[in-house]
Amino acid sequence: MSCERCGFIHNCVCEAKPLVESPFELVLLYHPNELRRATNTGKLLASCLTQVSQYEWSRTAPPVELLERIKQHDNARLLFPSENSAPLEGALSTNSLYIVLDATWQEAKKMLNKSPWLQELAQVHLDSASDSNYSLRRNQEAGNLCTFEVGSAILAVHEETSSADKLNRFFQHYLKVFQADRSGHTLN
Repeated sequence: MSCERCGFIHNCVCEAKPLVESPFELVLLYHPNELRRATNTGKLLASCLTQVSQYEWSRTAPPVELLERIKQHDNARLLFPSENSAPLEGALSTNSLYIVLDATWQEAKKMLNKSPWLQELAQVHLDSASDSNYSLRRNQEAGNLCTFEVGSAILAVHEETSSADKLNRFFQHYLKVFQADRSGHTLN
């Protein structure tokens, strides 16, 4: 029988899951396909980090509540690497609202291209010095981080190193548990 909260059968991670205070607001905008994937890390991040809001993206009906939040916020930024994006390190403020597209890279590009309201946002990117440790999906390009790692990296940029380290340690454990559970094994 699987745990009702984490969904794992052989290795529950609920007791190991940290809850980290965030100095910024984070919005996870999910592609509809991403919500159905067992390998999604956005929902995991939302359960470990305070000040996270979650919305489902729709090409024809943008989330009204999110549009209002963006309109009322001075420092709303889309975290998306592009020719127009600036390094996040140079765009820090104490009152930041970061919007992260939680999707495959192909889906995220589609979300941006089909959403004029997203295109209007200032774009920032992470200067990631490390490769992703995320191993649950194939065809990962070097330098691309999963959503959970993005949340941890934003904390590190905001000099919340202890909190970023807590998330990173938990995520390493989570990845081991996921692989073991998928194979029907318990971790010792």
